[in-house]
Amino acid sequence: MNTLFPQSTQLLSRVHYPVIVVGGGQAGLSISYHLQQNGIDHVVFEKNRVAHSWRNDRWDTFCLVTPNWQCRLPDFPYQGDDPQGFMLKDQIVEYVEAFARKTEPPIVEGVGVQHVVRGKSGRLEVSTNAGHFTTDHIVVATGGYDIPIVPAYAASLPAHIKQIHSVDYRNPESLPPGEVLVVGSGQSGVQIMEDLHLAGRKVHLCVGPAPRSPRVYRGREATEWLMEMGYYELTIDRHPLGEKAREKTNHYMTGRDGGHEIDLRKFALEGVKLYGSMANIRGAELEFLPDLTRNLDDADDVYVSIRRDIDKYIAANGIDAPEEAPFEKVWTPETDPLKLDGDAAGITSIVWAIGFRPDYRWIELPAFDGRGNPKYSRGVSPVAGLYFLGLPWLNTWGSGRFLGVADDARHLAGTIAQLIESAARASGDGGDAPQAAVA
Repeated sequence: MNTLFPQSTQLLSRVHYPVIVVGGGQAGLSISYHLQQNGIDHVVFEKNRVAHSWRNDRWDTFCLVTPNWQCRLPDFPYQGDDPQGFMLKDQIVEYVEAFARKTEPPIVEGVGVQHVVRGKSGRLEVSTNAGHFTTDHIVVATGGYDIPIVPAYAASLPAHIKQIHSVDYRNPESLPPGEVLVVGSGQSGVQIMEDLHLAGRKVHLCVGPAPRSPRVYRGREATEWLMEMGYYELTIDRHPLGEKAREKTNHYMTGRDGGHEIDLRKFALEGVKLYGSMANIRGAELEFLPDLTRNLDDADDVYVSIRRDIDKYIAANGIDAPEEAPFEKVWTPETDPLKLDGDAAGITSIVWAIGFRPDYRWIELPAFDGRGNPKYSRGVSPVAGLYFLGLPWLNTWGSGRFLGVADDARHLAGTIAQLIESAARASGDGGDAPQAAVA
């Protein structure tokens, strides 16, 4: 394995660490940085390499949807000369790796955690492919994109129609000649659709309930307005939807070619065939829900509401900003198509872009709800010694992104430091050296 940390295997010679961090992406590296700042002894286990998902699980033309100025890893903001731009995949990898080189985390790559249980001693027992360890605190920073979602009825699709998940899509040339159906209109779905469309491929798109957002409005990038308006400071406990905000699909737009918004109606005018949500597959016959019109309208309603909020902010603060024409629909479906013969339409491949499920089965602790989702308050689990980091809306919208992960990591590191100090005082060992207090 080509690693940034060739000497790190010596960290495996120990069997106990006060803190173990699982995952060496931006979340794991961020908590490691703040643990170091607090003088807390720890190790980071990364089953692949630093920045693995950015390097290996994205398509060739992938770029950030959020502008570069939002990249704010701890004491390591975006270093380039294009803060308004959108980093490409290789640039994202370099940004994360540069942060790792600067912070020199105690990380071991190629170590996968297989089981976490509560031992008889009360400590957490951590089994890995590199041996068995114990810890008092474990931070799960693996993200929630473990299992690609593909519906069970996809198994009935004929073998001559290739099907892949978005995580395995790389470029238009990697798909067989013919027309392509992309299922899902979240951020990945619409960007893959555009990637195929720009390459001259004939594309069909199943449009789901994902909302959309303006890119530039009234003279400024929309995320700049939202930042100034305090949207990114809104915490989950103050969100109008409460915990349900975590289940909402992200607004779709793109950072491609300098960034622009995505209006699926315009793509329909350019030849992309739109359908509602996928409902079933019977052989080569594809069935859809009658929700295309509603999903397009709902996405536009969110788009218009964001513009309206910006308008109100501009008016309330007397800001001089250029006016823009009201939004108008450029295309409306005559009917909501319910069926399509894939063979007759010339569809030779399907790209599933309907998301992922987390997989926490390796954590054998009572820390999850009935759907397998972790329970926590700003990352702190009700199970003593267990923490989660890097998940969407862990605390704010930016929690699962480069924008907010540093604040969440700082909070968790501070919480762990306090708990280690309290345990040291209770045991009579003093609290001057958190890293040694529970070793």
